[in-house]
Amino acid sequence: MGHHRKALRTTAVGAVSATLVAGTALGLAPTAQAAPSPIRFVDITGDGGTVLKANVVTPAGARGTERFPLLVMPTSWGLPQVEYLAQAQKLADSGYVVVTYNVRGFWQSGGEIEVAGPPDVADASKVIDWALANTPSDAGHIGMAGVSYGAGISLLTAAHDKRVRAVASLSGWADLIGSIYSGRTQHVQAAALLDGASLVTGRQGAELRQVFDDFYASNLAKEPELIAWGKKRSAVTYVDRINENGAAIMLANAWGDTVFPPNQYADFYEKLTGPKRLEMRPGDHATAELTGLFGLPNDVWKDTERWFDHHLRGEDNGIDREQPVQLKSRSTGGYEGYPDWKSVAATNRKIDLAGTTTIRTNVNSGADGGVVFLSSILDQVAQLPPMASIPLLPRRWAAVWQSEKYATAQQVRGTAKLYTTLTPTKESGTLVAHLYDVGPLGLGKLVSHAPYTFHGRTPGKPFGVDLELYSTAYDVPAGHRLALVVDTVDPLYIEHNPSGAQLTFSSPVNDPSYVSVPLREQ
Repeated sequence: MGHHRKALRTTAVGAVSATLVAGTALGLAPTAQAAPSPIRFVDITGDGGTVLKANVVTPAGARGTERFPLLVMPTSWGLPQVEYLAQAQKLADSGYVVVTYNVRGFWQSGGEIEVAGPPDVADASKVIDWALANTPSDAGHIGMAGVSYGAGISLLTAAHDKRVRAVASLSGWADLIGSIYSGRTQHVQAAALLDGASLVTGRQGAELRQVFDDFYASNLAKEPELIAWGKKRSAVTYVDRINENGAAIMLANAWGDTVFPPNQYADFYEKLTGPKRLEMRPGDHATAELTGLFGLPNDVWKDTERWFDHHLRGEDNGIDREQPVQLKSRSTGGYEGYPDWKSVAATNRKIDLAGTTTIRTNVNSGADGGVVFLSSILDQVAQLPPMASIPLLPRRWAAVWQSEKYATAQQVRGTAKLYTTLTPTKESGTLVAHLYDVGPLGLGKLVSHAPYTFHGRTPGKPFGVDLELYSTAYDVPAGHRLALVVDTVDPLYIEHNPSGAQLTFSSPVNDPSYVSVPLREQ
């Protein structure tokens, strides 16, 4: 019952946070009004007659039969249609017709929240239809862009509507289950944030309320149904259609995104066969794009415009000749270019997890992933990730392994992987693996982490655990070491450890345990 009370508390926090974010977005609208491009607020009839509230920004001086590329931008979860107004006006001034609309179920738009279900995708196509009939849009040059919820809807629409020729999907998801249920573990703070925001700014239907309730309740009987629901709303399910349609896809995300972790975007990027680009930066969910929503200089929005300029307007701006994978380390200020995701890590260094270690469950050892939004924002602006004193972690509740001290800096790039042999005393359980950069005084800075949950295991029988930690780019200074800490409780997640359970980690001679750390070429 403890984790249910935790879910309710974090729901309240999420609702407050969402309200503040929405207020921020609303606050930028008056600033945007000063731009010269004309703005119209309109009603667009979506799927099934649902009315969508939208605004249209057209290039100043547009006249006669002149036609312009069209950009359609669905709003983020819980934010109103003025969210993109500053960027919409910039894009219109550059020669685009821009239609931004409030997705169904939120604010003044009609209907109930569908969580990027088929009605949301149909709505996006209806908005395109309306724009072609009512604005000077060019039917042969259509793009979609969005942040978070709008990003997911944009990708899904590219799979279902061949008219979409280019997409910029910013801080979104390609795999919904891989985002909020990775490692078979409920990401409770992320879900509570979404739940709270939708209660404040939208209208939940019976289906969505049931999904949230089953998610919080850890109802295993509903797990197949939940997974099927999520797959229907995941672009990776339709990647073959996206590839067949040939849309140019730009993906941008943050290393510390606590709603849609970066791994699922990187995996999806590798499956794309058309023109594509992947950008990763420090920050949390949608924080890398935030200043651009105020109309301030912003790398994500600058590259978004360059992406559309090339793929919709045929501009030779060089973006197609750049390395398509662009990463910004959490430790340094510059960008690094790579030909593809698998080239990010030139080599892998293993840390042996020797010996046999048993830990008790149900107690937070002090090693955790922090707090949704707050922790990764601190890392983004001040390089202060969650920290823990590694020597002081109680070994009763935390298993700890450390590398040797590194003589040179280690540039961690990509996805660290844990492999170990686990013997539980109960049939279900949860563990959370944390990788730390440990300084001379034993203070550890979080490099990456990930949860893992198992069910239906035979007590006392060992089994192998393969776990990918969240992808990252982090520089470990010379003289430091890496430490892996495994415990069983993290406020970001719902844990499934029965009372009195213990977990034993071992490293058989014929099947040794290790952490594989991806390193950039030195």
